[in-house]
Amino acid sequence: MGANFNLKTLTVALAALSAASLASAAGLDRSGQDITAFLQDGVYAEAVYTYLDADVSGYDNAYVGADKNAYQQGNKIDDIAESYDFFRYGVKADINDTFSVGVLYDEPFGAAADYRGDNNFVAQGDRNATINAVSGGKIKDFASAAQTVGGIKYKIDNKIELTPTEQAQYKALAPAVAAAQAEFNTKGEGTNVEVRTENITAILGMKFGENKNFQVYGGPVAQQVQADVKLRGLAYSASTGYTAHISSDQDYGWLAGVSYSKPEIALQAALTYRSEIDHTLPIFESYPAASIEKAGEIDITTPKSVNFDFQTGINPTTLATAKVRWVPWSDFAIVPPVYTEVSKAQYPEGLSLVSYDKDQWLVELGLAKRLTPALAVTGNIGWDSGAGNPVTSLGPIEGYYSAGLGAKYNLTENWAISAGGKYLWFGDAKGQIPTKNVVSNFEDNDGFALGVKLSYQAKQNFN
Repeated sequence: MGANFNLKTLTVALAALSAASLASAAGLDRSGQDITAFLQDGVYAEAVYTYLDADVSGYDNAYVGADKNAYQQGNKIDDIAESYDFFRYGVKADINDTFSVGVLYDEPFGAAADYRGDNNFVAQGDRNATINAVSGGKIKDFASAAQTVGGIKYKIDNKIELTPTEQAQYKALAPAVAAAQAEFNTKGEGTNVEVRTENITAILGMKFGENKNFQVYGGPVAQQVQADVKLRGLAYSASTGYTAHISSDQDYGWLAGVSYSKPEIALQAALTYRSEIDHTLPIFESYPAASIEKAGEIDITTPKSVNFDFQTGINPTTLATAKVRWVPWSDFAIVPPVYTEVSKAQYPEGLSLVSYDKDQWLVELGLAKRLTPALAVTGNIGWDSGAGNPVTSLGPIEGYYSAGLGAKYNLTENWAISAGGKYLWFGDAKGQIPTKNVVSNFEDNDGFALGVKLSYQAKQNFN
């Protein structure tokens, strides 16, 4: 069949841009859950560091009215995207020419957003503006409303029977007064979210077929999740001042896949499925408008995913690569018990704090070229569909397009270092709160990712 593309010869050309591979814009996706370390020949180990810096800025919504989707440009929202970094590690070895084992570590899901400045996502401390917004314009004077609520509260505390008028007044005024006071108490604080996860995956693989071209693999996944959320400012109406701390805990899922390789043309293809992972986590919530501070538990299910990884030699020094990833973010939701229970007063089914309308699709295509026996360069383009628009104000991006370059250099026969970078053009998106009201608009945003990888690879002989 023409030139022999010997996979070992082309190993130097494997996409160095995997050092900066990420899927950061859809839902909470971050690392892309790469498993290619396990697909390498012989003994293989890698350590990967990725850094992402994005500019996500826009404007809040100045529209006042009943139309949830209406938008009128308001105050400037400076960059809310906090830079973040994460690590990925992998080690793999062949037991014999049939069985392989490996362990992978990555940080698959996360979020980091922080609002600052003079906009509707930062508590300005204006009690009159807050009580007016929460009441839909029916209450404008905080002082008189607070005085009325205080008098009725005195009767409640002293078990004095309320008149029907007082009952109605308290029901109408108390949440708005509490929200306005929370806005005052948190003056200067901005809406903030931070989510981090960690995965450790153990994999056992078995090769089969006449030339051991096929492999099935699978294993358990241990995952930790933790999160902190603060909702501040007029954008969140009665929810302003809400705070939730979700403590870290560990639960388990699994991975399974199948791969095919044809070394003579450097062809390798792998299809990998990761299961959902169900978590029951400790949570502490503070909801000032409902006068509730409570510890409890929250159920969170991180999403399943499917990855397809492909490479093939084009000629003895050039490799083509492709990656496709699907994550059903439309099935994902964060439903804190207090937040959801309070929302049932207006929304009988209850509101999720975070949810998404669409699933994520990610496609990346690349070329790797070996320039010398020790040096290869790569190019990569990508597209991420995002998870809907409008989307949660805690992550207002609708996918991205990306382009990147990278290089890999063999330090010795076994050791190599790779470095890569990507530029990302983020899709425009309107931000919405859990009630589905549009509260912001983000356009013309971008970011970049940088990565570095140190790897080790050695042959194993079983003759």
